Amino acid sequence: MKDAVTFWDGIADKYSKTPISDMESYEYTLNRTRSYLTQSDRVLEVGAGTGRTALSLASQVGEIVVTDLSDAMLDVGRAEAKADGVENISFERCDAGALPEGPFDVVLAHNILHLIDDLDGSLSAMHRVLKPGGLMISKTFCKPEGGGGSFKITMMRLILPLMQMVGKAPFVAIRSVAEFEAAIWAAGFETVETMTVPKKGGSRYVVARKIA
Repeated sequence: MKDAVTFWDGIADKYSKTPISDMESYEYTLNRTRSYLTQSDRVLEVGAGTGRTALSLASQVGEIVVTDLSDAMLDVGRAEAKADGVENISFERCDAGALPEGPFDVVLAHNILHLIDDLDGSLSAMHRVLKPGGLMISKTFCKPEGGGGSFKITMMRLILPLMQMVGKAPFVAIRSVAEFEAAIWAAGFETVETMTVPKKGGSRYVVARKIA
């Protein structure tokens, strides 16, 4: 399997041109996230890819720092920020377990935590750079609840290792909602809001506050 940096660098151009598959759900969670942001917030986005979400939210905050493993991904965001004249955004290549120095008011982790092997280490890093009472907001693929989507999960378990062997897929964790949220609590957060978007077989949207 390709290492994560090589994989994401290799697909950066294609990824940047791929339309969002479920725009309704994307816009819904984007608006939910906006409702937690203020003009004075210093925000960090972890595993931001090309920075599409950060660029959409930049006008709602004071500063937003975009991070990703892939400089090729970040280069797309840098170019778009320059073209759009967005000046309160910066881009930094780093691992999710070694984040920029805080403190931050909000840490975003959208569509990334299921792609991270060391979830506990990444959550600990996010907790560390947040201000007391700061928010961690994530949208993460989890195994569908109530047995729904079991065929899809079975096929993923069969096909993913083969695709990974030939460098066509990244690491993907198939965690249950209970496992994912337990890891968040164990890292020192309390849940503010949690839902599945879309409701049937979607990703888990979680807003959690730093308490310890």
